[in-house]
Amino acid sequence: MPFPVRLNKPSSRAVFQRKFKRVDPKDSRATGAMDETTAFAGWNDIYIPMLFTTMPPIVDELSTNTYKLQQKTVEECLPFLNGQEHPNKCNQHGVPQLDRQNHAQFLHKQLGNFPPQYLAIDASRPWWFYWCLAALSLIGEDISVYTDRMVETARPLQNPGGGFGGGFGQMSHLATSYATVLALMLVGGEESYEMIDRRTMWKWLCSLKQPDGGFQMAVGGEEDVRGAYCAAVIVSLLNLPLELSQDSPAYAAGRRSLFDGLGEWVGKCQTFEGGMSSMPGLEAHGAYTFCALGCLAILDAPHRSLPRYLNVRRLVSWLSSRQYAPEGGFGGRTNKVVDGCYSHWIGGCWPLVEAALNGPPAEATNSSSGHKVDVDSMYSRDGLIRYILCCCQDMSKRGGLRDKPSKLSDAYHTCYVLTGLSSAQHQWRVSSSRPEGSTIDADEWIVLPYLEGEQIFDEDDRIGTAHPVYVIPKHKVDDARNYFRSKLGF
Repeated sequence: MPFPVRLNKPSSRAVFQRKFKRVDPKDSRATGAMDETTAFAGWNDIYIPMLFTTMPPIVDELSTNTYKLQQKTVEECLPFLNGQEHPNKCNQHGVPQLDRQNHAQFLHKQLGNFPPQYLAIDASRPWWFYWCLAALSLIGEDISVYTDRMVETARPLQNPGGGFGGGFGQMSHLATSYATVLALMLVGGEESYEMIDRRTMWKWLCSLKQPDGGFQMAVGGEEDVRGAYCAAVIVSLLNLPLELSQDSPAYAAGRRSLFDGLGEWVGKCQTFEGGMSSMPGLEAHGAYTFCALGCLAILDAPHRSLPRYLNVRRLVSWLSSRQYAPEGGFGGRTNKVVDGCYSHWIGGCWPLVEAALNGPPAEATNSSSGHKVDVDSMYSRDGLIRYILCCCQDMSKRGGLRDKPSKLSDAYHTCYVLTGLSSAQHQWRVSSSRPEGSTIDADEWIVLPYLEGEQIFDEDDRIGTAHPVYVIPKHKVDDARNYFRSKLGF
């Protein structure tokens, strides 16, 4: 049941009340004993843990540009976290409702015509399709109305040599091919599926496969972990043959499969910190970490693939360090400030890590209550949900979701902030895993509402789900895989 909203108008000088002390919110260095379960945001019946309403008690005395930016970010977020910015829109936990209607309006507008000054994003056209359609599906909008437009817009982006370019007449690229394929899977249906030339897609992917096991993003382009993930998604969703063509650059090096050596290559991208870099030897980054884990979860069941190729302990340590207080959201790299898009790029890693640590499905706790498995939640879901609903929503007429309060909303952040919200509101686990050694079969994932503890958001604000590996609704993944499995050959 949703909690009742009981808000009184805040006084002219709101104060924060600890168990025995009253603290001026302007005193950012206030410290002392506190009861985090009974923190009071300054109005009747509004209870917010002090962790989310005060500056961090530990302050770095070395004043660097990074430190100053972090302090500025915290000060920017605090008025939203303590409810001062939207006092009449918050529930008893100081959390505003999700403005679905406004965000839907923003997303529908993003799928319309753009003025000439948007010419620079022409190469990212497929991403706009995916971001908007995926986000609309999460908030319950009917996206089937876009099926014809999606198919006809994507058709000219497909090149005769395989794959999709970012715009008309542009060369094929794995990122835009991934986005186009997902967008077509989102609208679904035979017309969308049949528009994809699977034979030339397979041939093109073979040309990207490298002797060391990885994938280039485009012919002659960079080789990084995005390529590993995007290629694995396309191969598995479209049920493409794994055999390499003999003219593939990897064939002469002894590779015989599109997935041959891929897990080993991804494993080399883990850094000394524990996160994953774009390629071996570079800095750990949240988006690359998700791509690496998603790729490995396609190659084999997470409880086998992650420990086989990664140091999971170091991975967990690095991921745990990405969530900040008082903001509650995630930063993407060490010493970087919080950003709403990492609600997915970091938040989306946790279901895969938890699936790995839970072990084979037979060893997991058999529960249908939605809140107990062997490994309980490994991050603060409430902290992330609070950051998203308080700081990432554009509550003006513009709508959409954003990086942080000082930034404008955009389609990219709207998609990945909502995806992160969905992940925090639900619990995924593998109910049955594929046979060991199988690279073409898929694990069966199930999802249930996450119900542990007292829920800080209104139940009406629980949104749809996105598959933890493919980041589109699970039934869309199942529909696509079933369709292409039924096809013999190309």
